[in-house]
Parts: sequence; structure tokens; C-alpha cells
Amino acid sequence: MKRWLPSPPLSMALFAVWLLLNQSLEAATLASAFVLAIAVPLITKGLRPATVRMRKPWVALRLAGRASADMLHSALFVAGRLLTRRTSRIASKFVNVPLDLRDPNGLAVLAMIMCLTPGTAWGEISFDSSALLIHVFDVEDEAAFIAMIKERYEHPLMEIFES
Repeated sequence: MKRWLPSPPLSMALFAVWLLLNQSLEAATLASAFVLAIAVPLITKGLRPATVRMRKPWVALRLAGRASADMLHSALFVAGRLLTRRTSRIASKFVNVPLDLRDPNGLAVLAMIMCLTPGTAWGEISFDSSALLIHVFDVEDEAAFIAMIKERYEHPLMEIFES
């Protein structure tokens, strides 16, 4: 079963999304949804990181809440800066964040948090995963920003995926 259906949740989601996008329950639509639900997970199996083994789900819930609150706060901050400052007074720059996190799933979650948070964008990660380059919309204290990333995101992700 696992050979033909490597990711049942992904298959179910693809099946449902295909039906919703087509807004039809005709036989051809159902058949194409079935084919996509089987084929896409098989084709993309090698692209997914290692199997997730979450060790502390309560830390994951706390991290999800914190990241959500930070995203809202950041959206309000970015909107405020755009409405009240001249472009020349916005200190956007690339910040190099040294990483202790090595788990590919943890790095993927960190990438999602950085990309979903307004005002930050994942630039690149070093080949050995020891440093992350993040573009920040407006940052005055790089050291404080690095400390915030490590404390609020990296340490909980290490607890979840590596401890």
C-alpha cells in the first residue's frame, strides 16, 4: 500500500482540490483526480524531506501560536512603516543568521515561517546548513534580530525535530 500511496494526506488533498477546482463530479473529473492523487505523490516522493518524527507536539503548538502572532505583528509593522516613512529611511538589508538547526524538516518549517512573515524573505542557506541569509524589510539592530530568530524559532524547532 505504501508503495502506491506514499502520502495518503497529500493524495486526499490533491483529490479534493482537483474536484473543487473543476467544480464537477463527472466521471472524467473523478478519474483525473484519482490519477493525480496517485501520480503526484509518487513523482514527488524524492523531493520531500526525511520522515517527520515530532518529539514535542506541545512545543509545536506553542511555536505555531508564536509564529502566527509574529506574522500579524509584522504585517502591522510593515504597513505602518510603509505609511509613515520615506523609502530612504527604511533600513532594509540582508542579515546572515548562523544556524545550529540541521534537521531538514526543521529547516523547511523555518523557511515557511520566514517566507510567510511580512517583511522577511528567505534568501539562501549555506551548503552545510550552518548559515541562513534573510532579507529583512526594516532592521536597525542585526544582533537583536539574529537573537530573536534563534530564540523564537530555531530553539523550538530543535526541540521539536532534534532532541
